[in-house]
Amino acid sequence: MLIRLEKVTKEYTLGEETVQALVDVDLQIESGEYLAIIGPSGSGKSTLMNIIGLLDRPSRGTYYLNDRDVTEMDDDELAGMRNRYIGFVFQTFNLLPRQSALANVALPLVYAGLDRDERHERAREALRSVDLGNRMHHLPNELSGGQRQRVAIARALVNKPSLLLADEPTGNLDSRTGNEILELFDNLNRGGNVTIAMVTHEPDVAARAMRSVRVFDGRVSEAR
Repeated sequence: MLIRLEKVTKEYTLGEETVQALVDVDLQIESGEYLAIIGPSGSGKSTLMNIIGLLDRPSRGTYYLNDRDVTEMDDDELAGMRNRYIGFVFQTFNLLPRQSALANVALPLVYAGLDRDERHERAREALRSVDLGNRMHHLPNELSGGQRQRVAIARALVNKPSLLLADEPTGNLDSRTGNEILELFDNLNRGGNVTIAMVTHEPDVAARAMRSVRVFDGRVSEAR
């Protein structure tokens, strides 16, 4: 079992009011699974992804990643787990505008402590895996939206993570380009080397996954 959440609750304090973003969430994600997390805006799905991605902490409950309880880890330990096990793909790409595709993809390897030659070799391999071997030295503004998202996916994959978290990965793309990105996800998952959890509010996008869970008012249930 790659991911196991047990009775996870997340609360925020707004003035004198306490808002429950997640309520007693139980969720398991198997290694190799392709999961869609669906729900309307404000349902809690982004909060759930932030907790799974170790970007936020639950107020209560327990989270096991790769059979390790990460709930009580300090910030440095969480950063190490995040860098080792998790890759992120965002709707807005989050690329450095003055750096080439190659430099953007190699960036996580700087924090991993790899030397320059190894960083660039692994970045080239990741870009080739998303069919951008001929765009390595282009800046983001020289690439189409779909190509920029492929760079972001290559960056997420360069550390060979166990889990790829994608937050509305087709939200800024036209339907044809979005479908190309989803086909890429299909191929990555079929390769058996990466588990994918994708947040979306679009039923047709969620239908590409092996399984869907629905988030509504902070509670999680299997989608029907």
